Amino acid sequence: MGKKLNRRAWMLAGAMALGLAGAAPAWADGIIVGLITKTDNNPFFVKMREGASGKAKELGVTLQTFAGKYDGDNDTQVAAIESLISAGAKGILITPSDTKAIVPAVKKAREAGLLVIALDTPLDPIEAADATFATDNFQAGVLIGEWAAKTLGDKAKSAHVAFVDALEFQPTVDMLRDTGFMTGFGIKVADPAHYGKETDKRIVGHQWGQGAEEGGRTGMENLLQKDPDINVVYTINEPTAAGAYEALKAVGREHDVLMVSVDGGCPGVKNVQAGVIGATSQQYPLLMAAMGVQAVADYAKTGAKPQPSPGLKFFNTGVNLVTDHPVPGVPSISTAEGLKKCWG
Repeated sequence: MGKKLNRRAWMLAGAMALGLAGAAPAWADGIIVGLITKTDNNPFFVKMREGASGKAKELGVTLQTFAGKYDGDNDTQVAAIESLISAGAKGILITPSDTKAIVPAVKKAREAGLLVIALDTPLDPIEAADATFATDNFQAGVLIGEWAAKTLGDKAKSAHVAFVDALEFQPTVDMLRDTGFMTGFGIKVADPAHYGKETDKRIVGHQWGQGAEEGGRTGMENLLQKDPDINVVYTINEPTAAGAYEALKAVGREHDVLMVSVDGGCPGVKNVQAGVIGATSQQYPLLMAAMGVQAVADYAKTGAKPQPSPGLKFFNTGVNLVTDHPVPGVPSISTAEGLKKCWG
């Protein structure tokens, strides 16, 4: 993890492209692949659709896309799964909004013979999907936690840490990033499957920004009311961080609070470059989705299901820490390099 993106993932993606360049194979005719994202307006999911669409066009398969109306919209995702089953799809790629509530619908799809692959956000339990292609979200959190702690040095022991998370019911990606950050920062995690039970006095509290700028601003405002001396802010993603920054700026605190995040979208990397975010963990949604479409096509042709990375329960698509203020012992890339790899 760290200095270079997971080479196995890039090599696999390259092999796919080289091996399937040219005319679409005859066996791909009639294959339907579904992509279901949490929303359709987050740049992360826009890039996912781009990756899935490009690979589907290359292979000659039909891609049908669906999205929730908001982050946490399980009902729309369930309806999308039912639609894809009725359409005779061969597989579904899904970033689940509610990682537990979606499981019965996923089970129904698998029983109907569809390959179901979770992208970015593992189901709960992870085994409820046939496979998961994702960033190591726990490691993404660890990286920004370690960076923040080493940047503060001795001041980390007396930090006032605020968390602007995603959703109160804690979907897996939310929990993994949060607990990863705490582990990296040196906060003892009380429950590896949930956050919020910790007793460390440095924790100001948790607010839920729904992964959006508006929610990030409101969440940060609420946390500042609780403790005006906040000096470290963890955010679930970069749109949330942008909103939190606006709340800090409104009270003149934008220059003396250390903020970290996860995503690696182009706007987020530019905010690292501008000093809005100190460091972010960059993930690669286009790769996840392209690999997912390829896996469904392979399954339709051979019946073979994708396998996880060695030692993991999912296929790791890589993560890099992006910052212009590196610290010893925490591998990172600069914003200049991050902008070459970013999305959105």
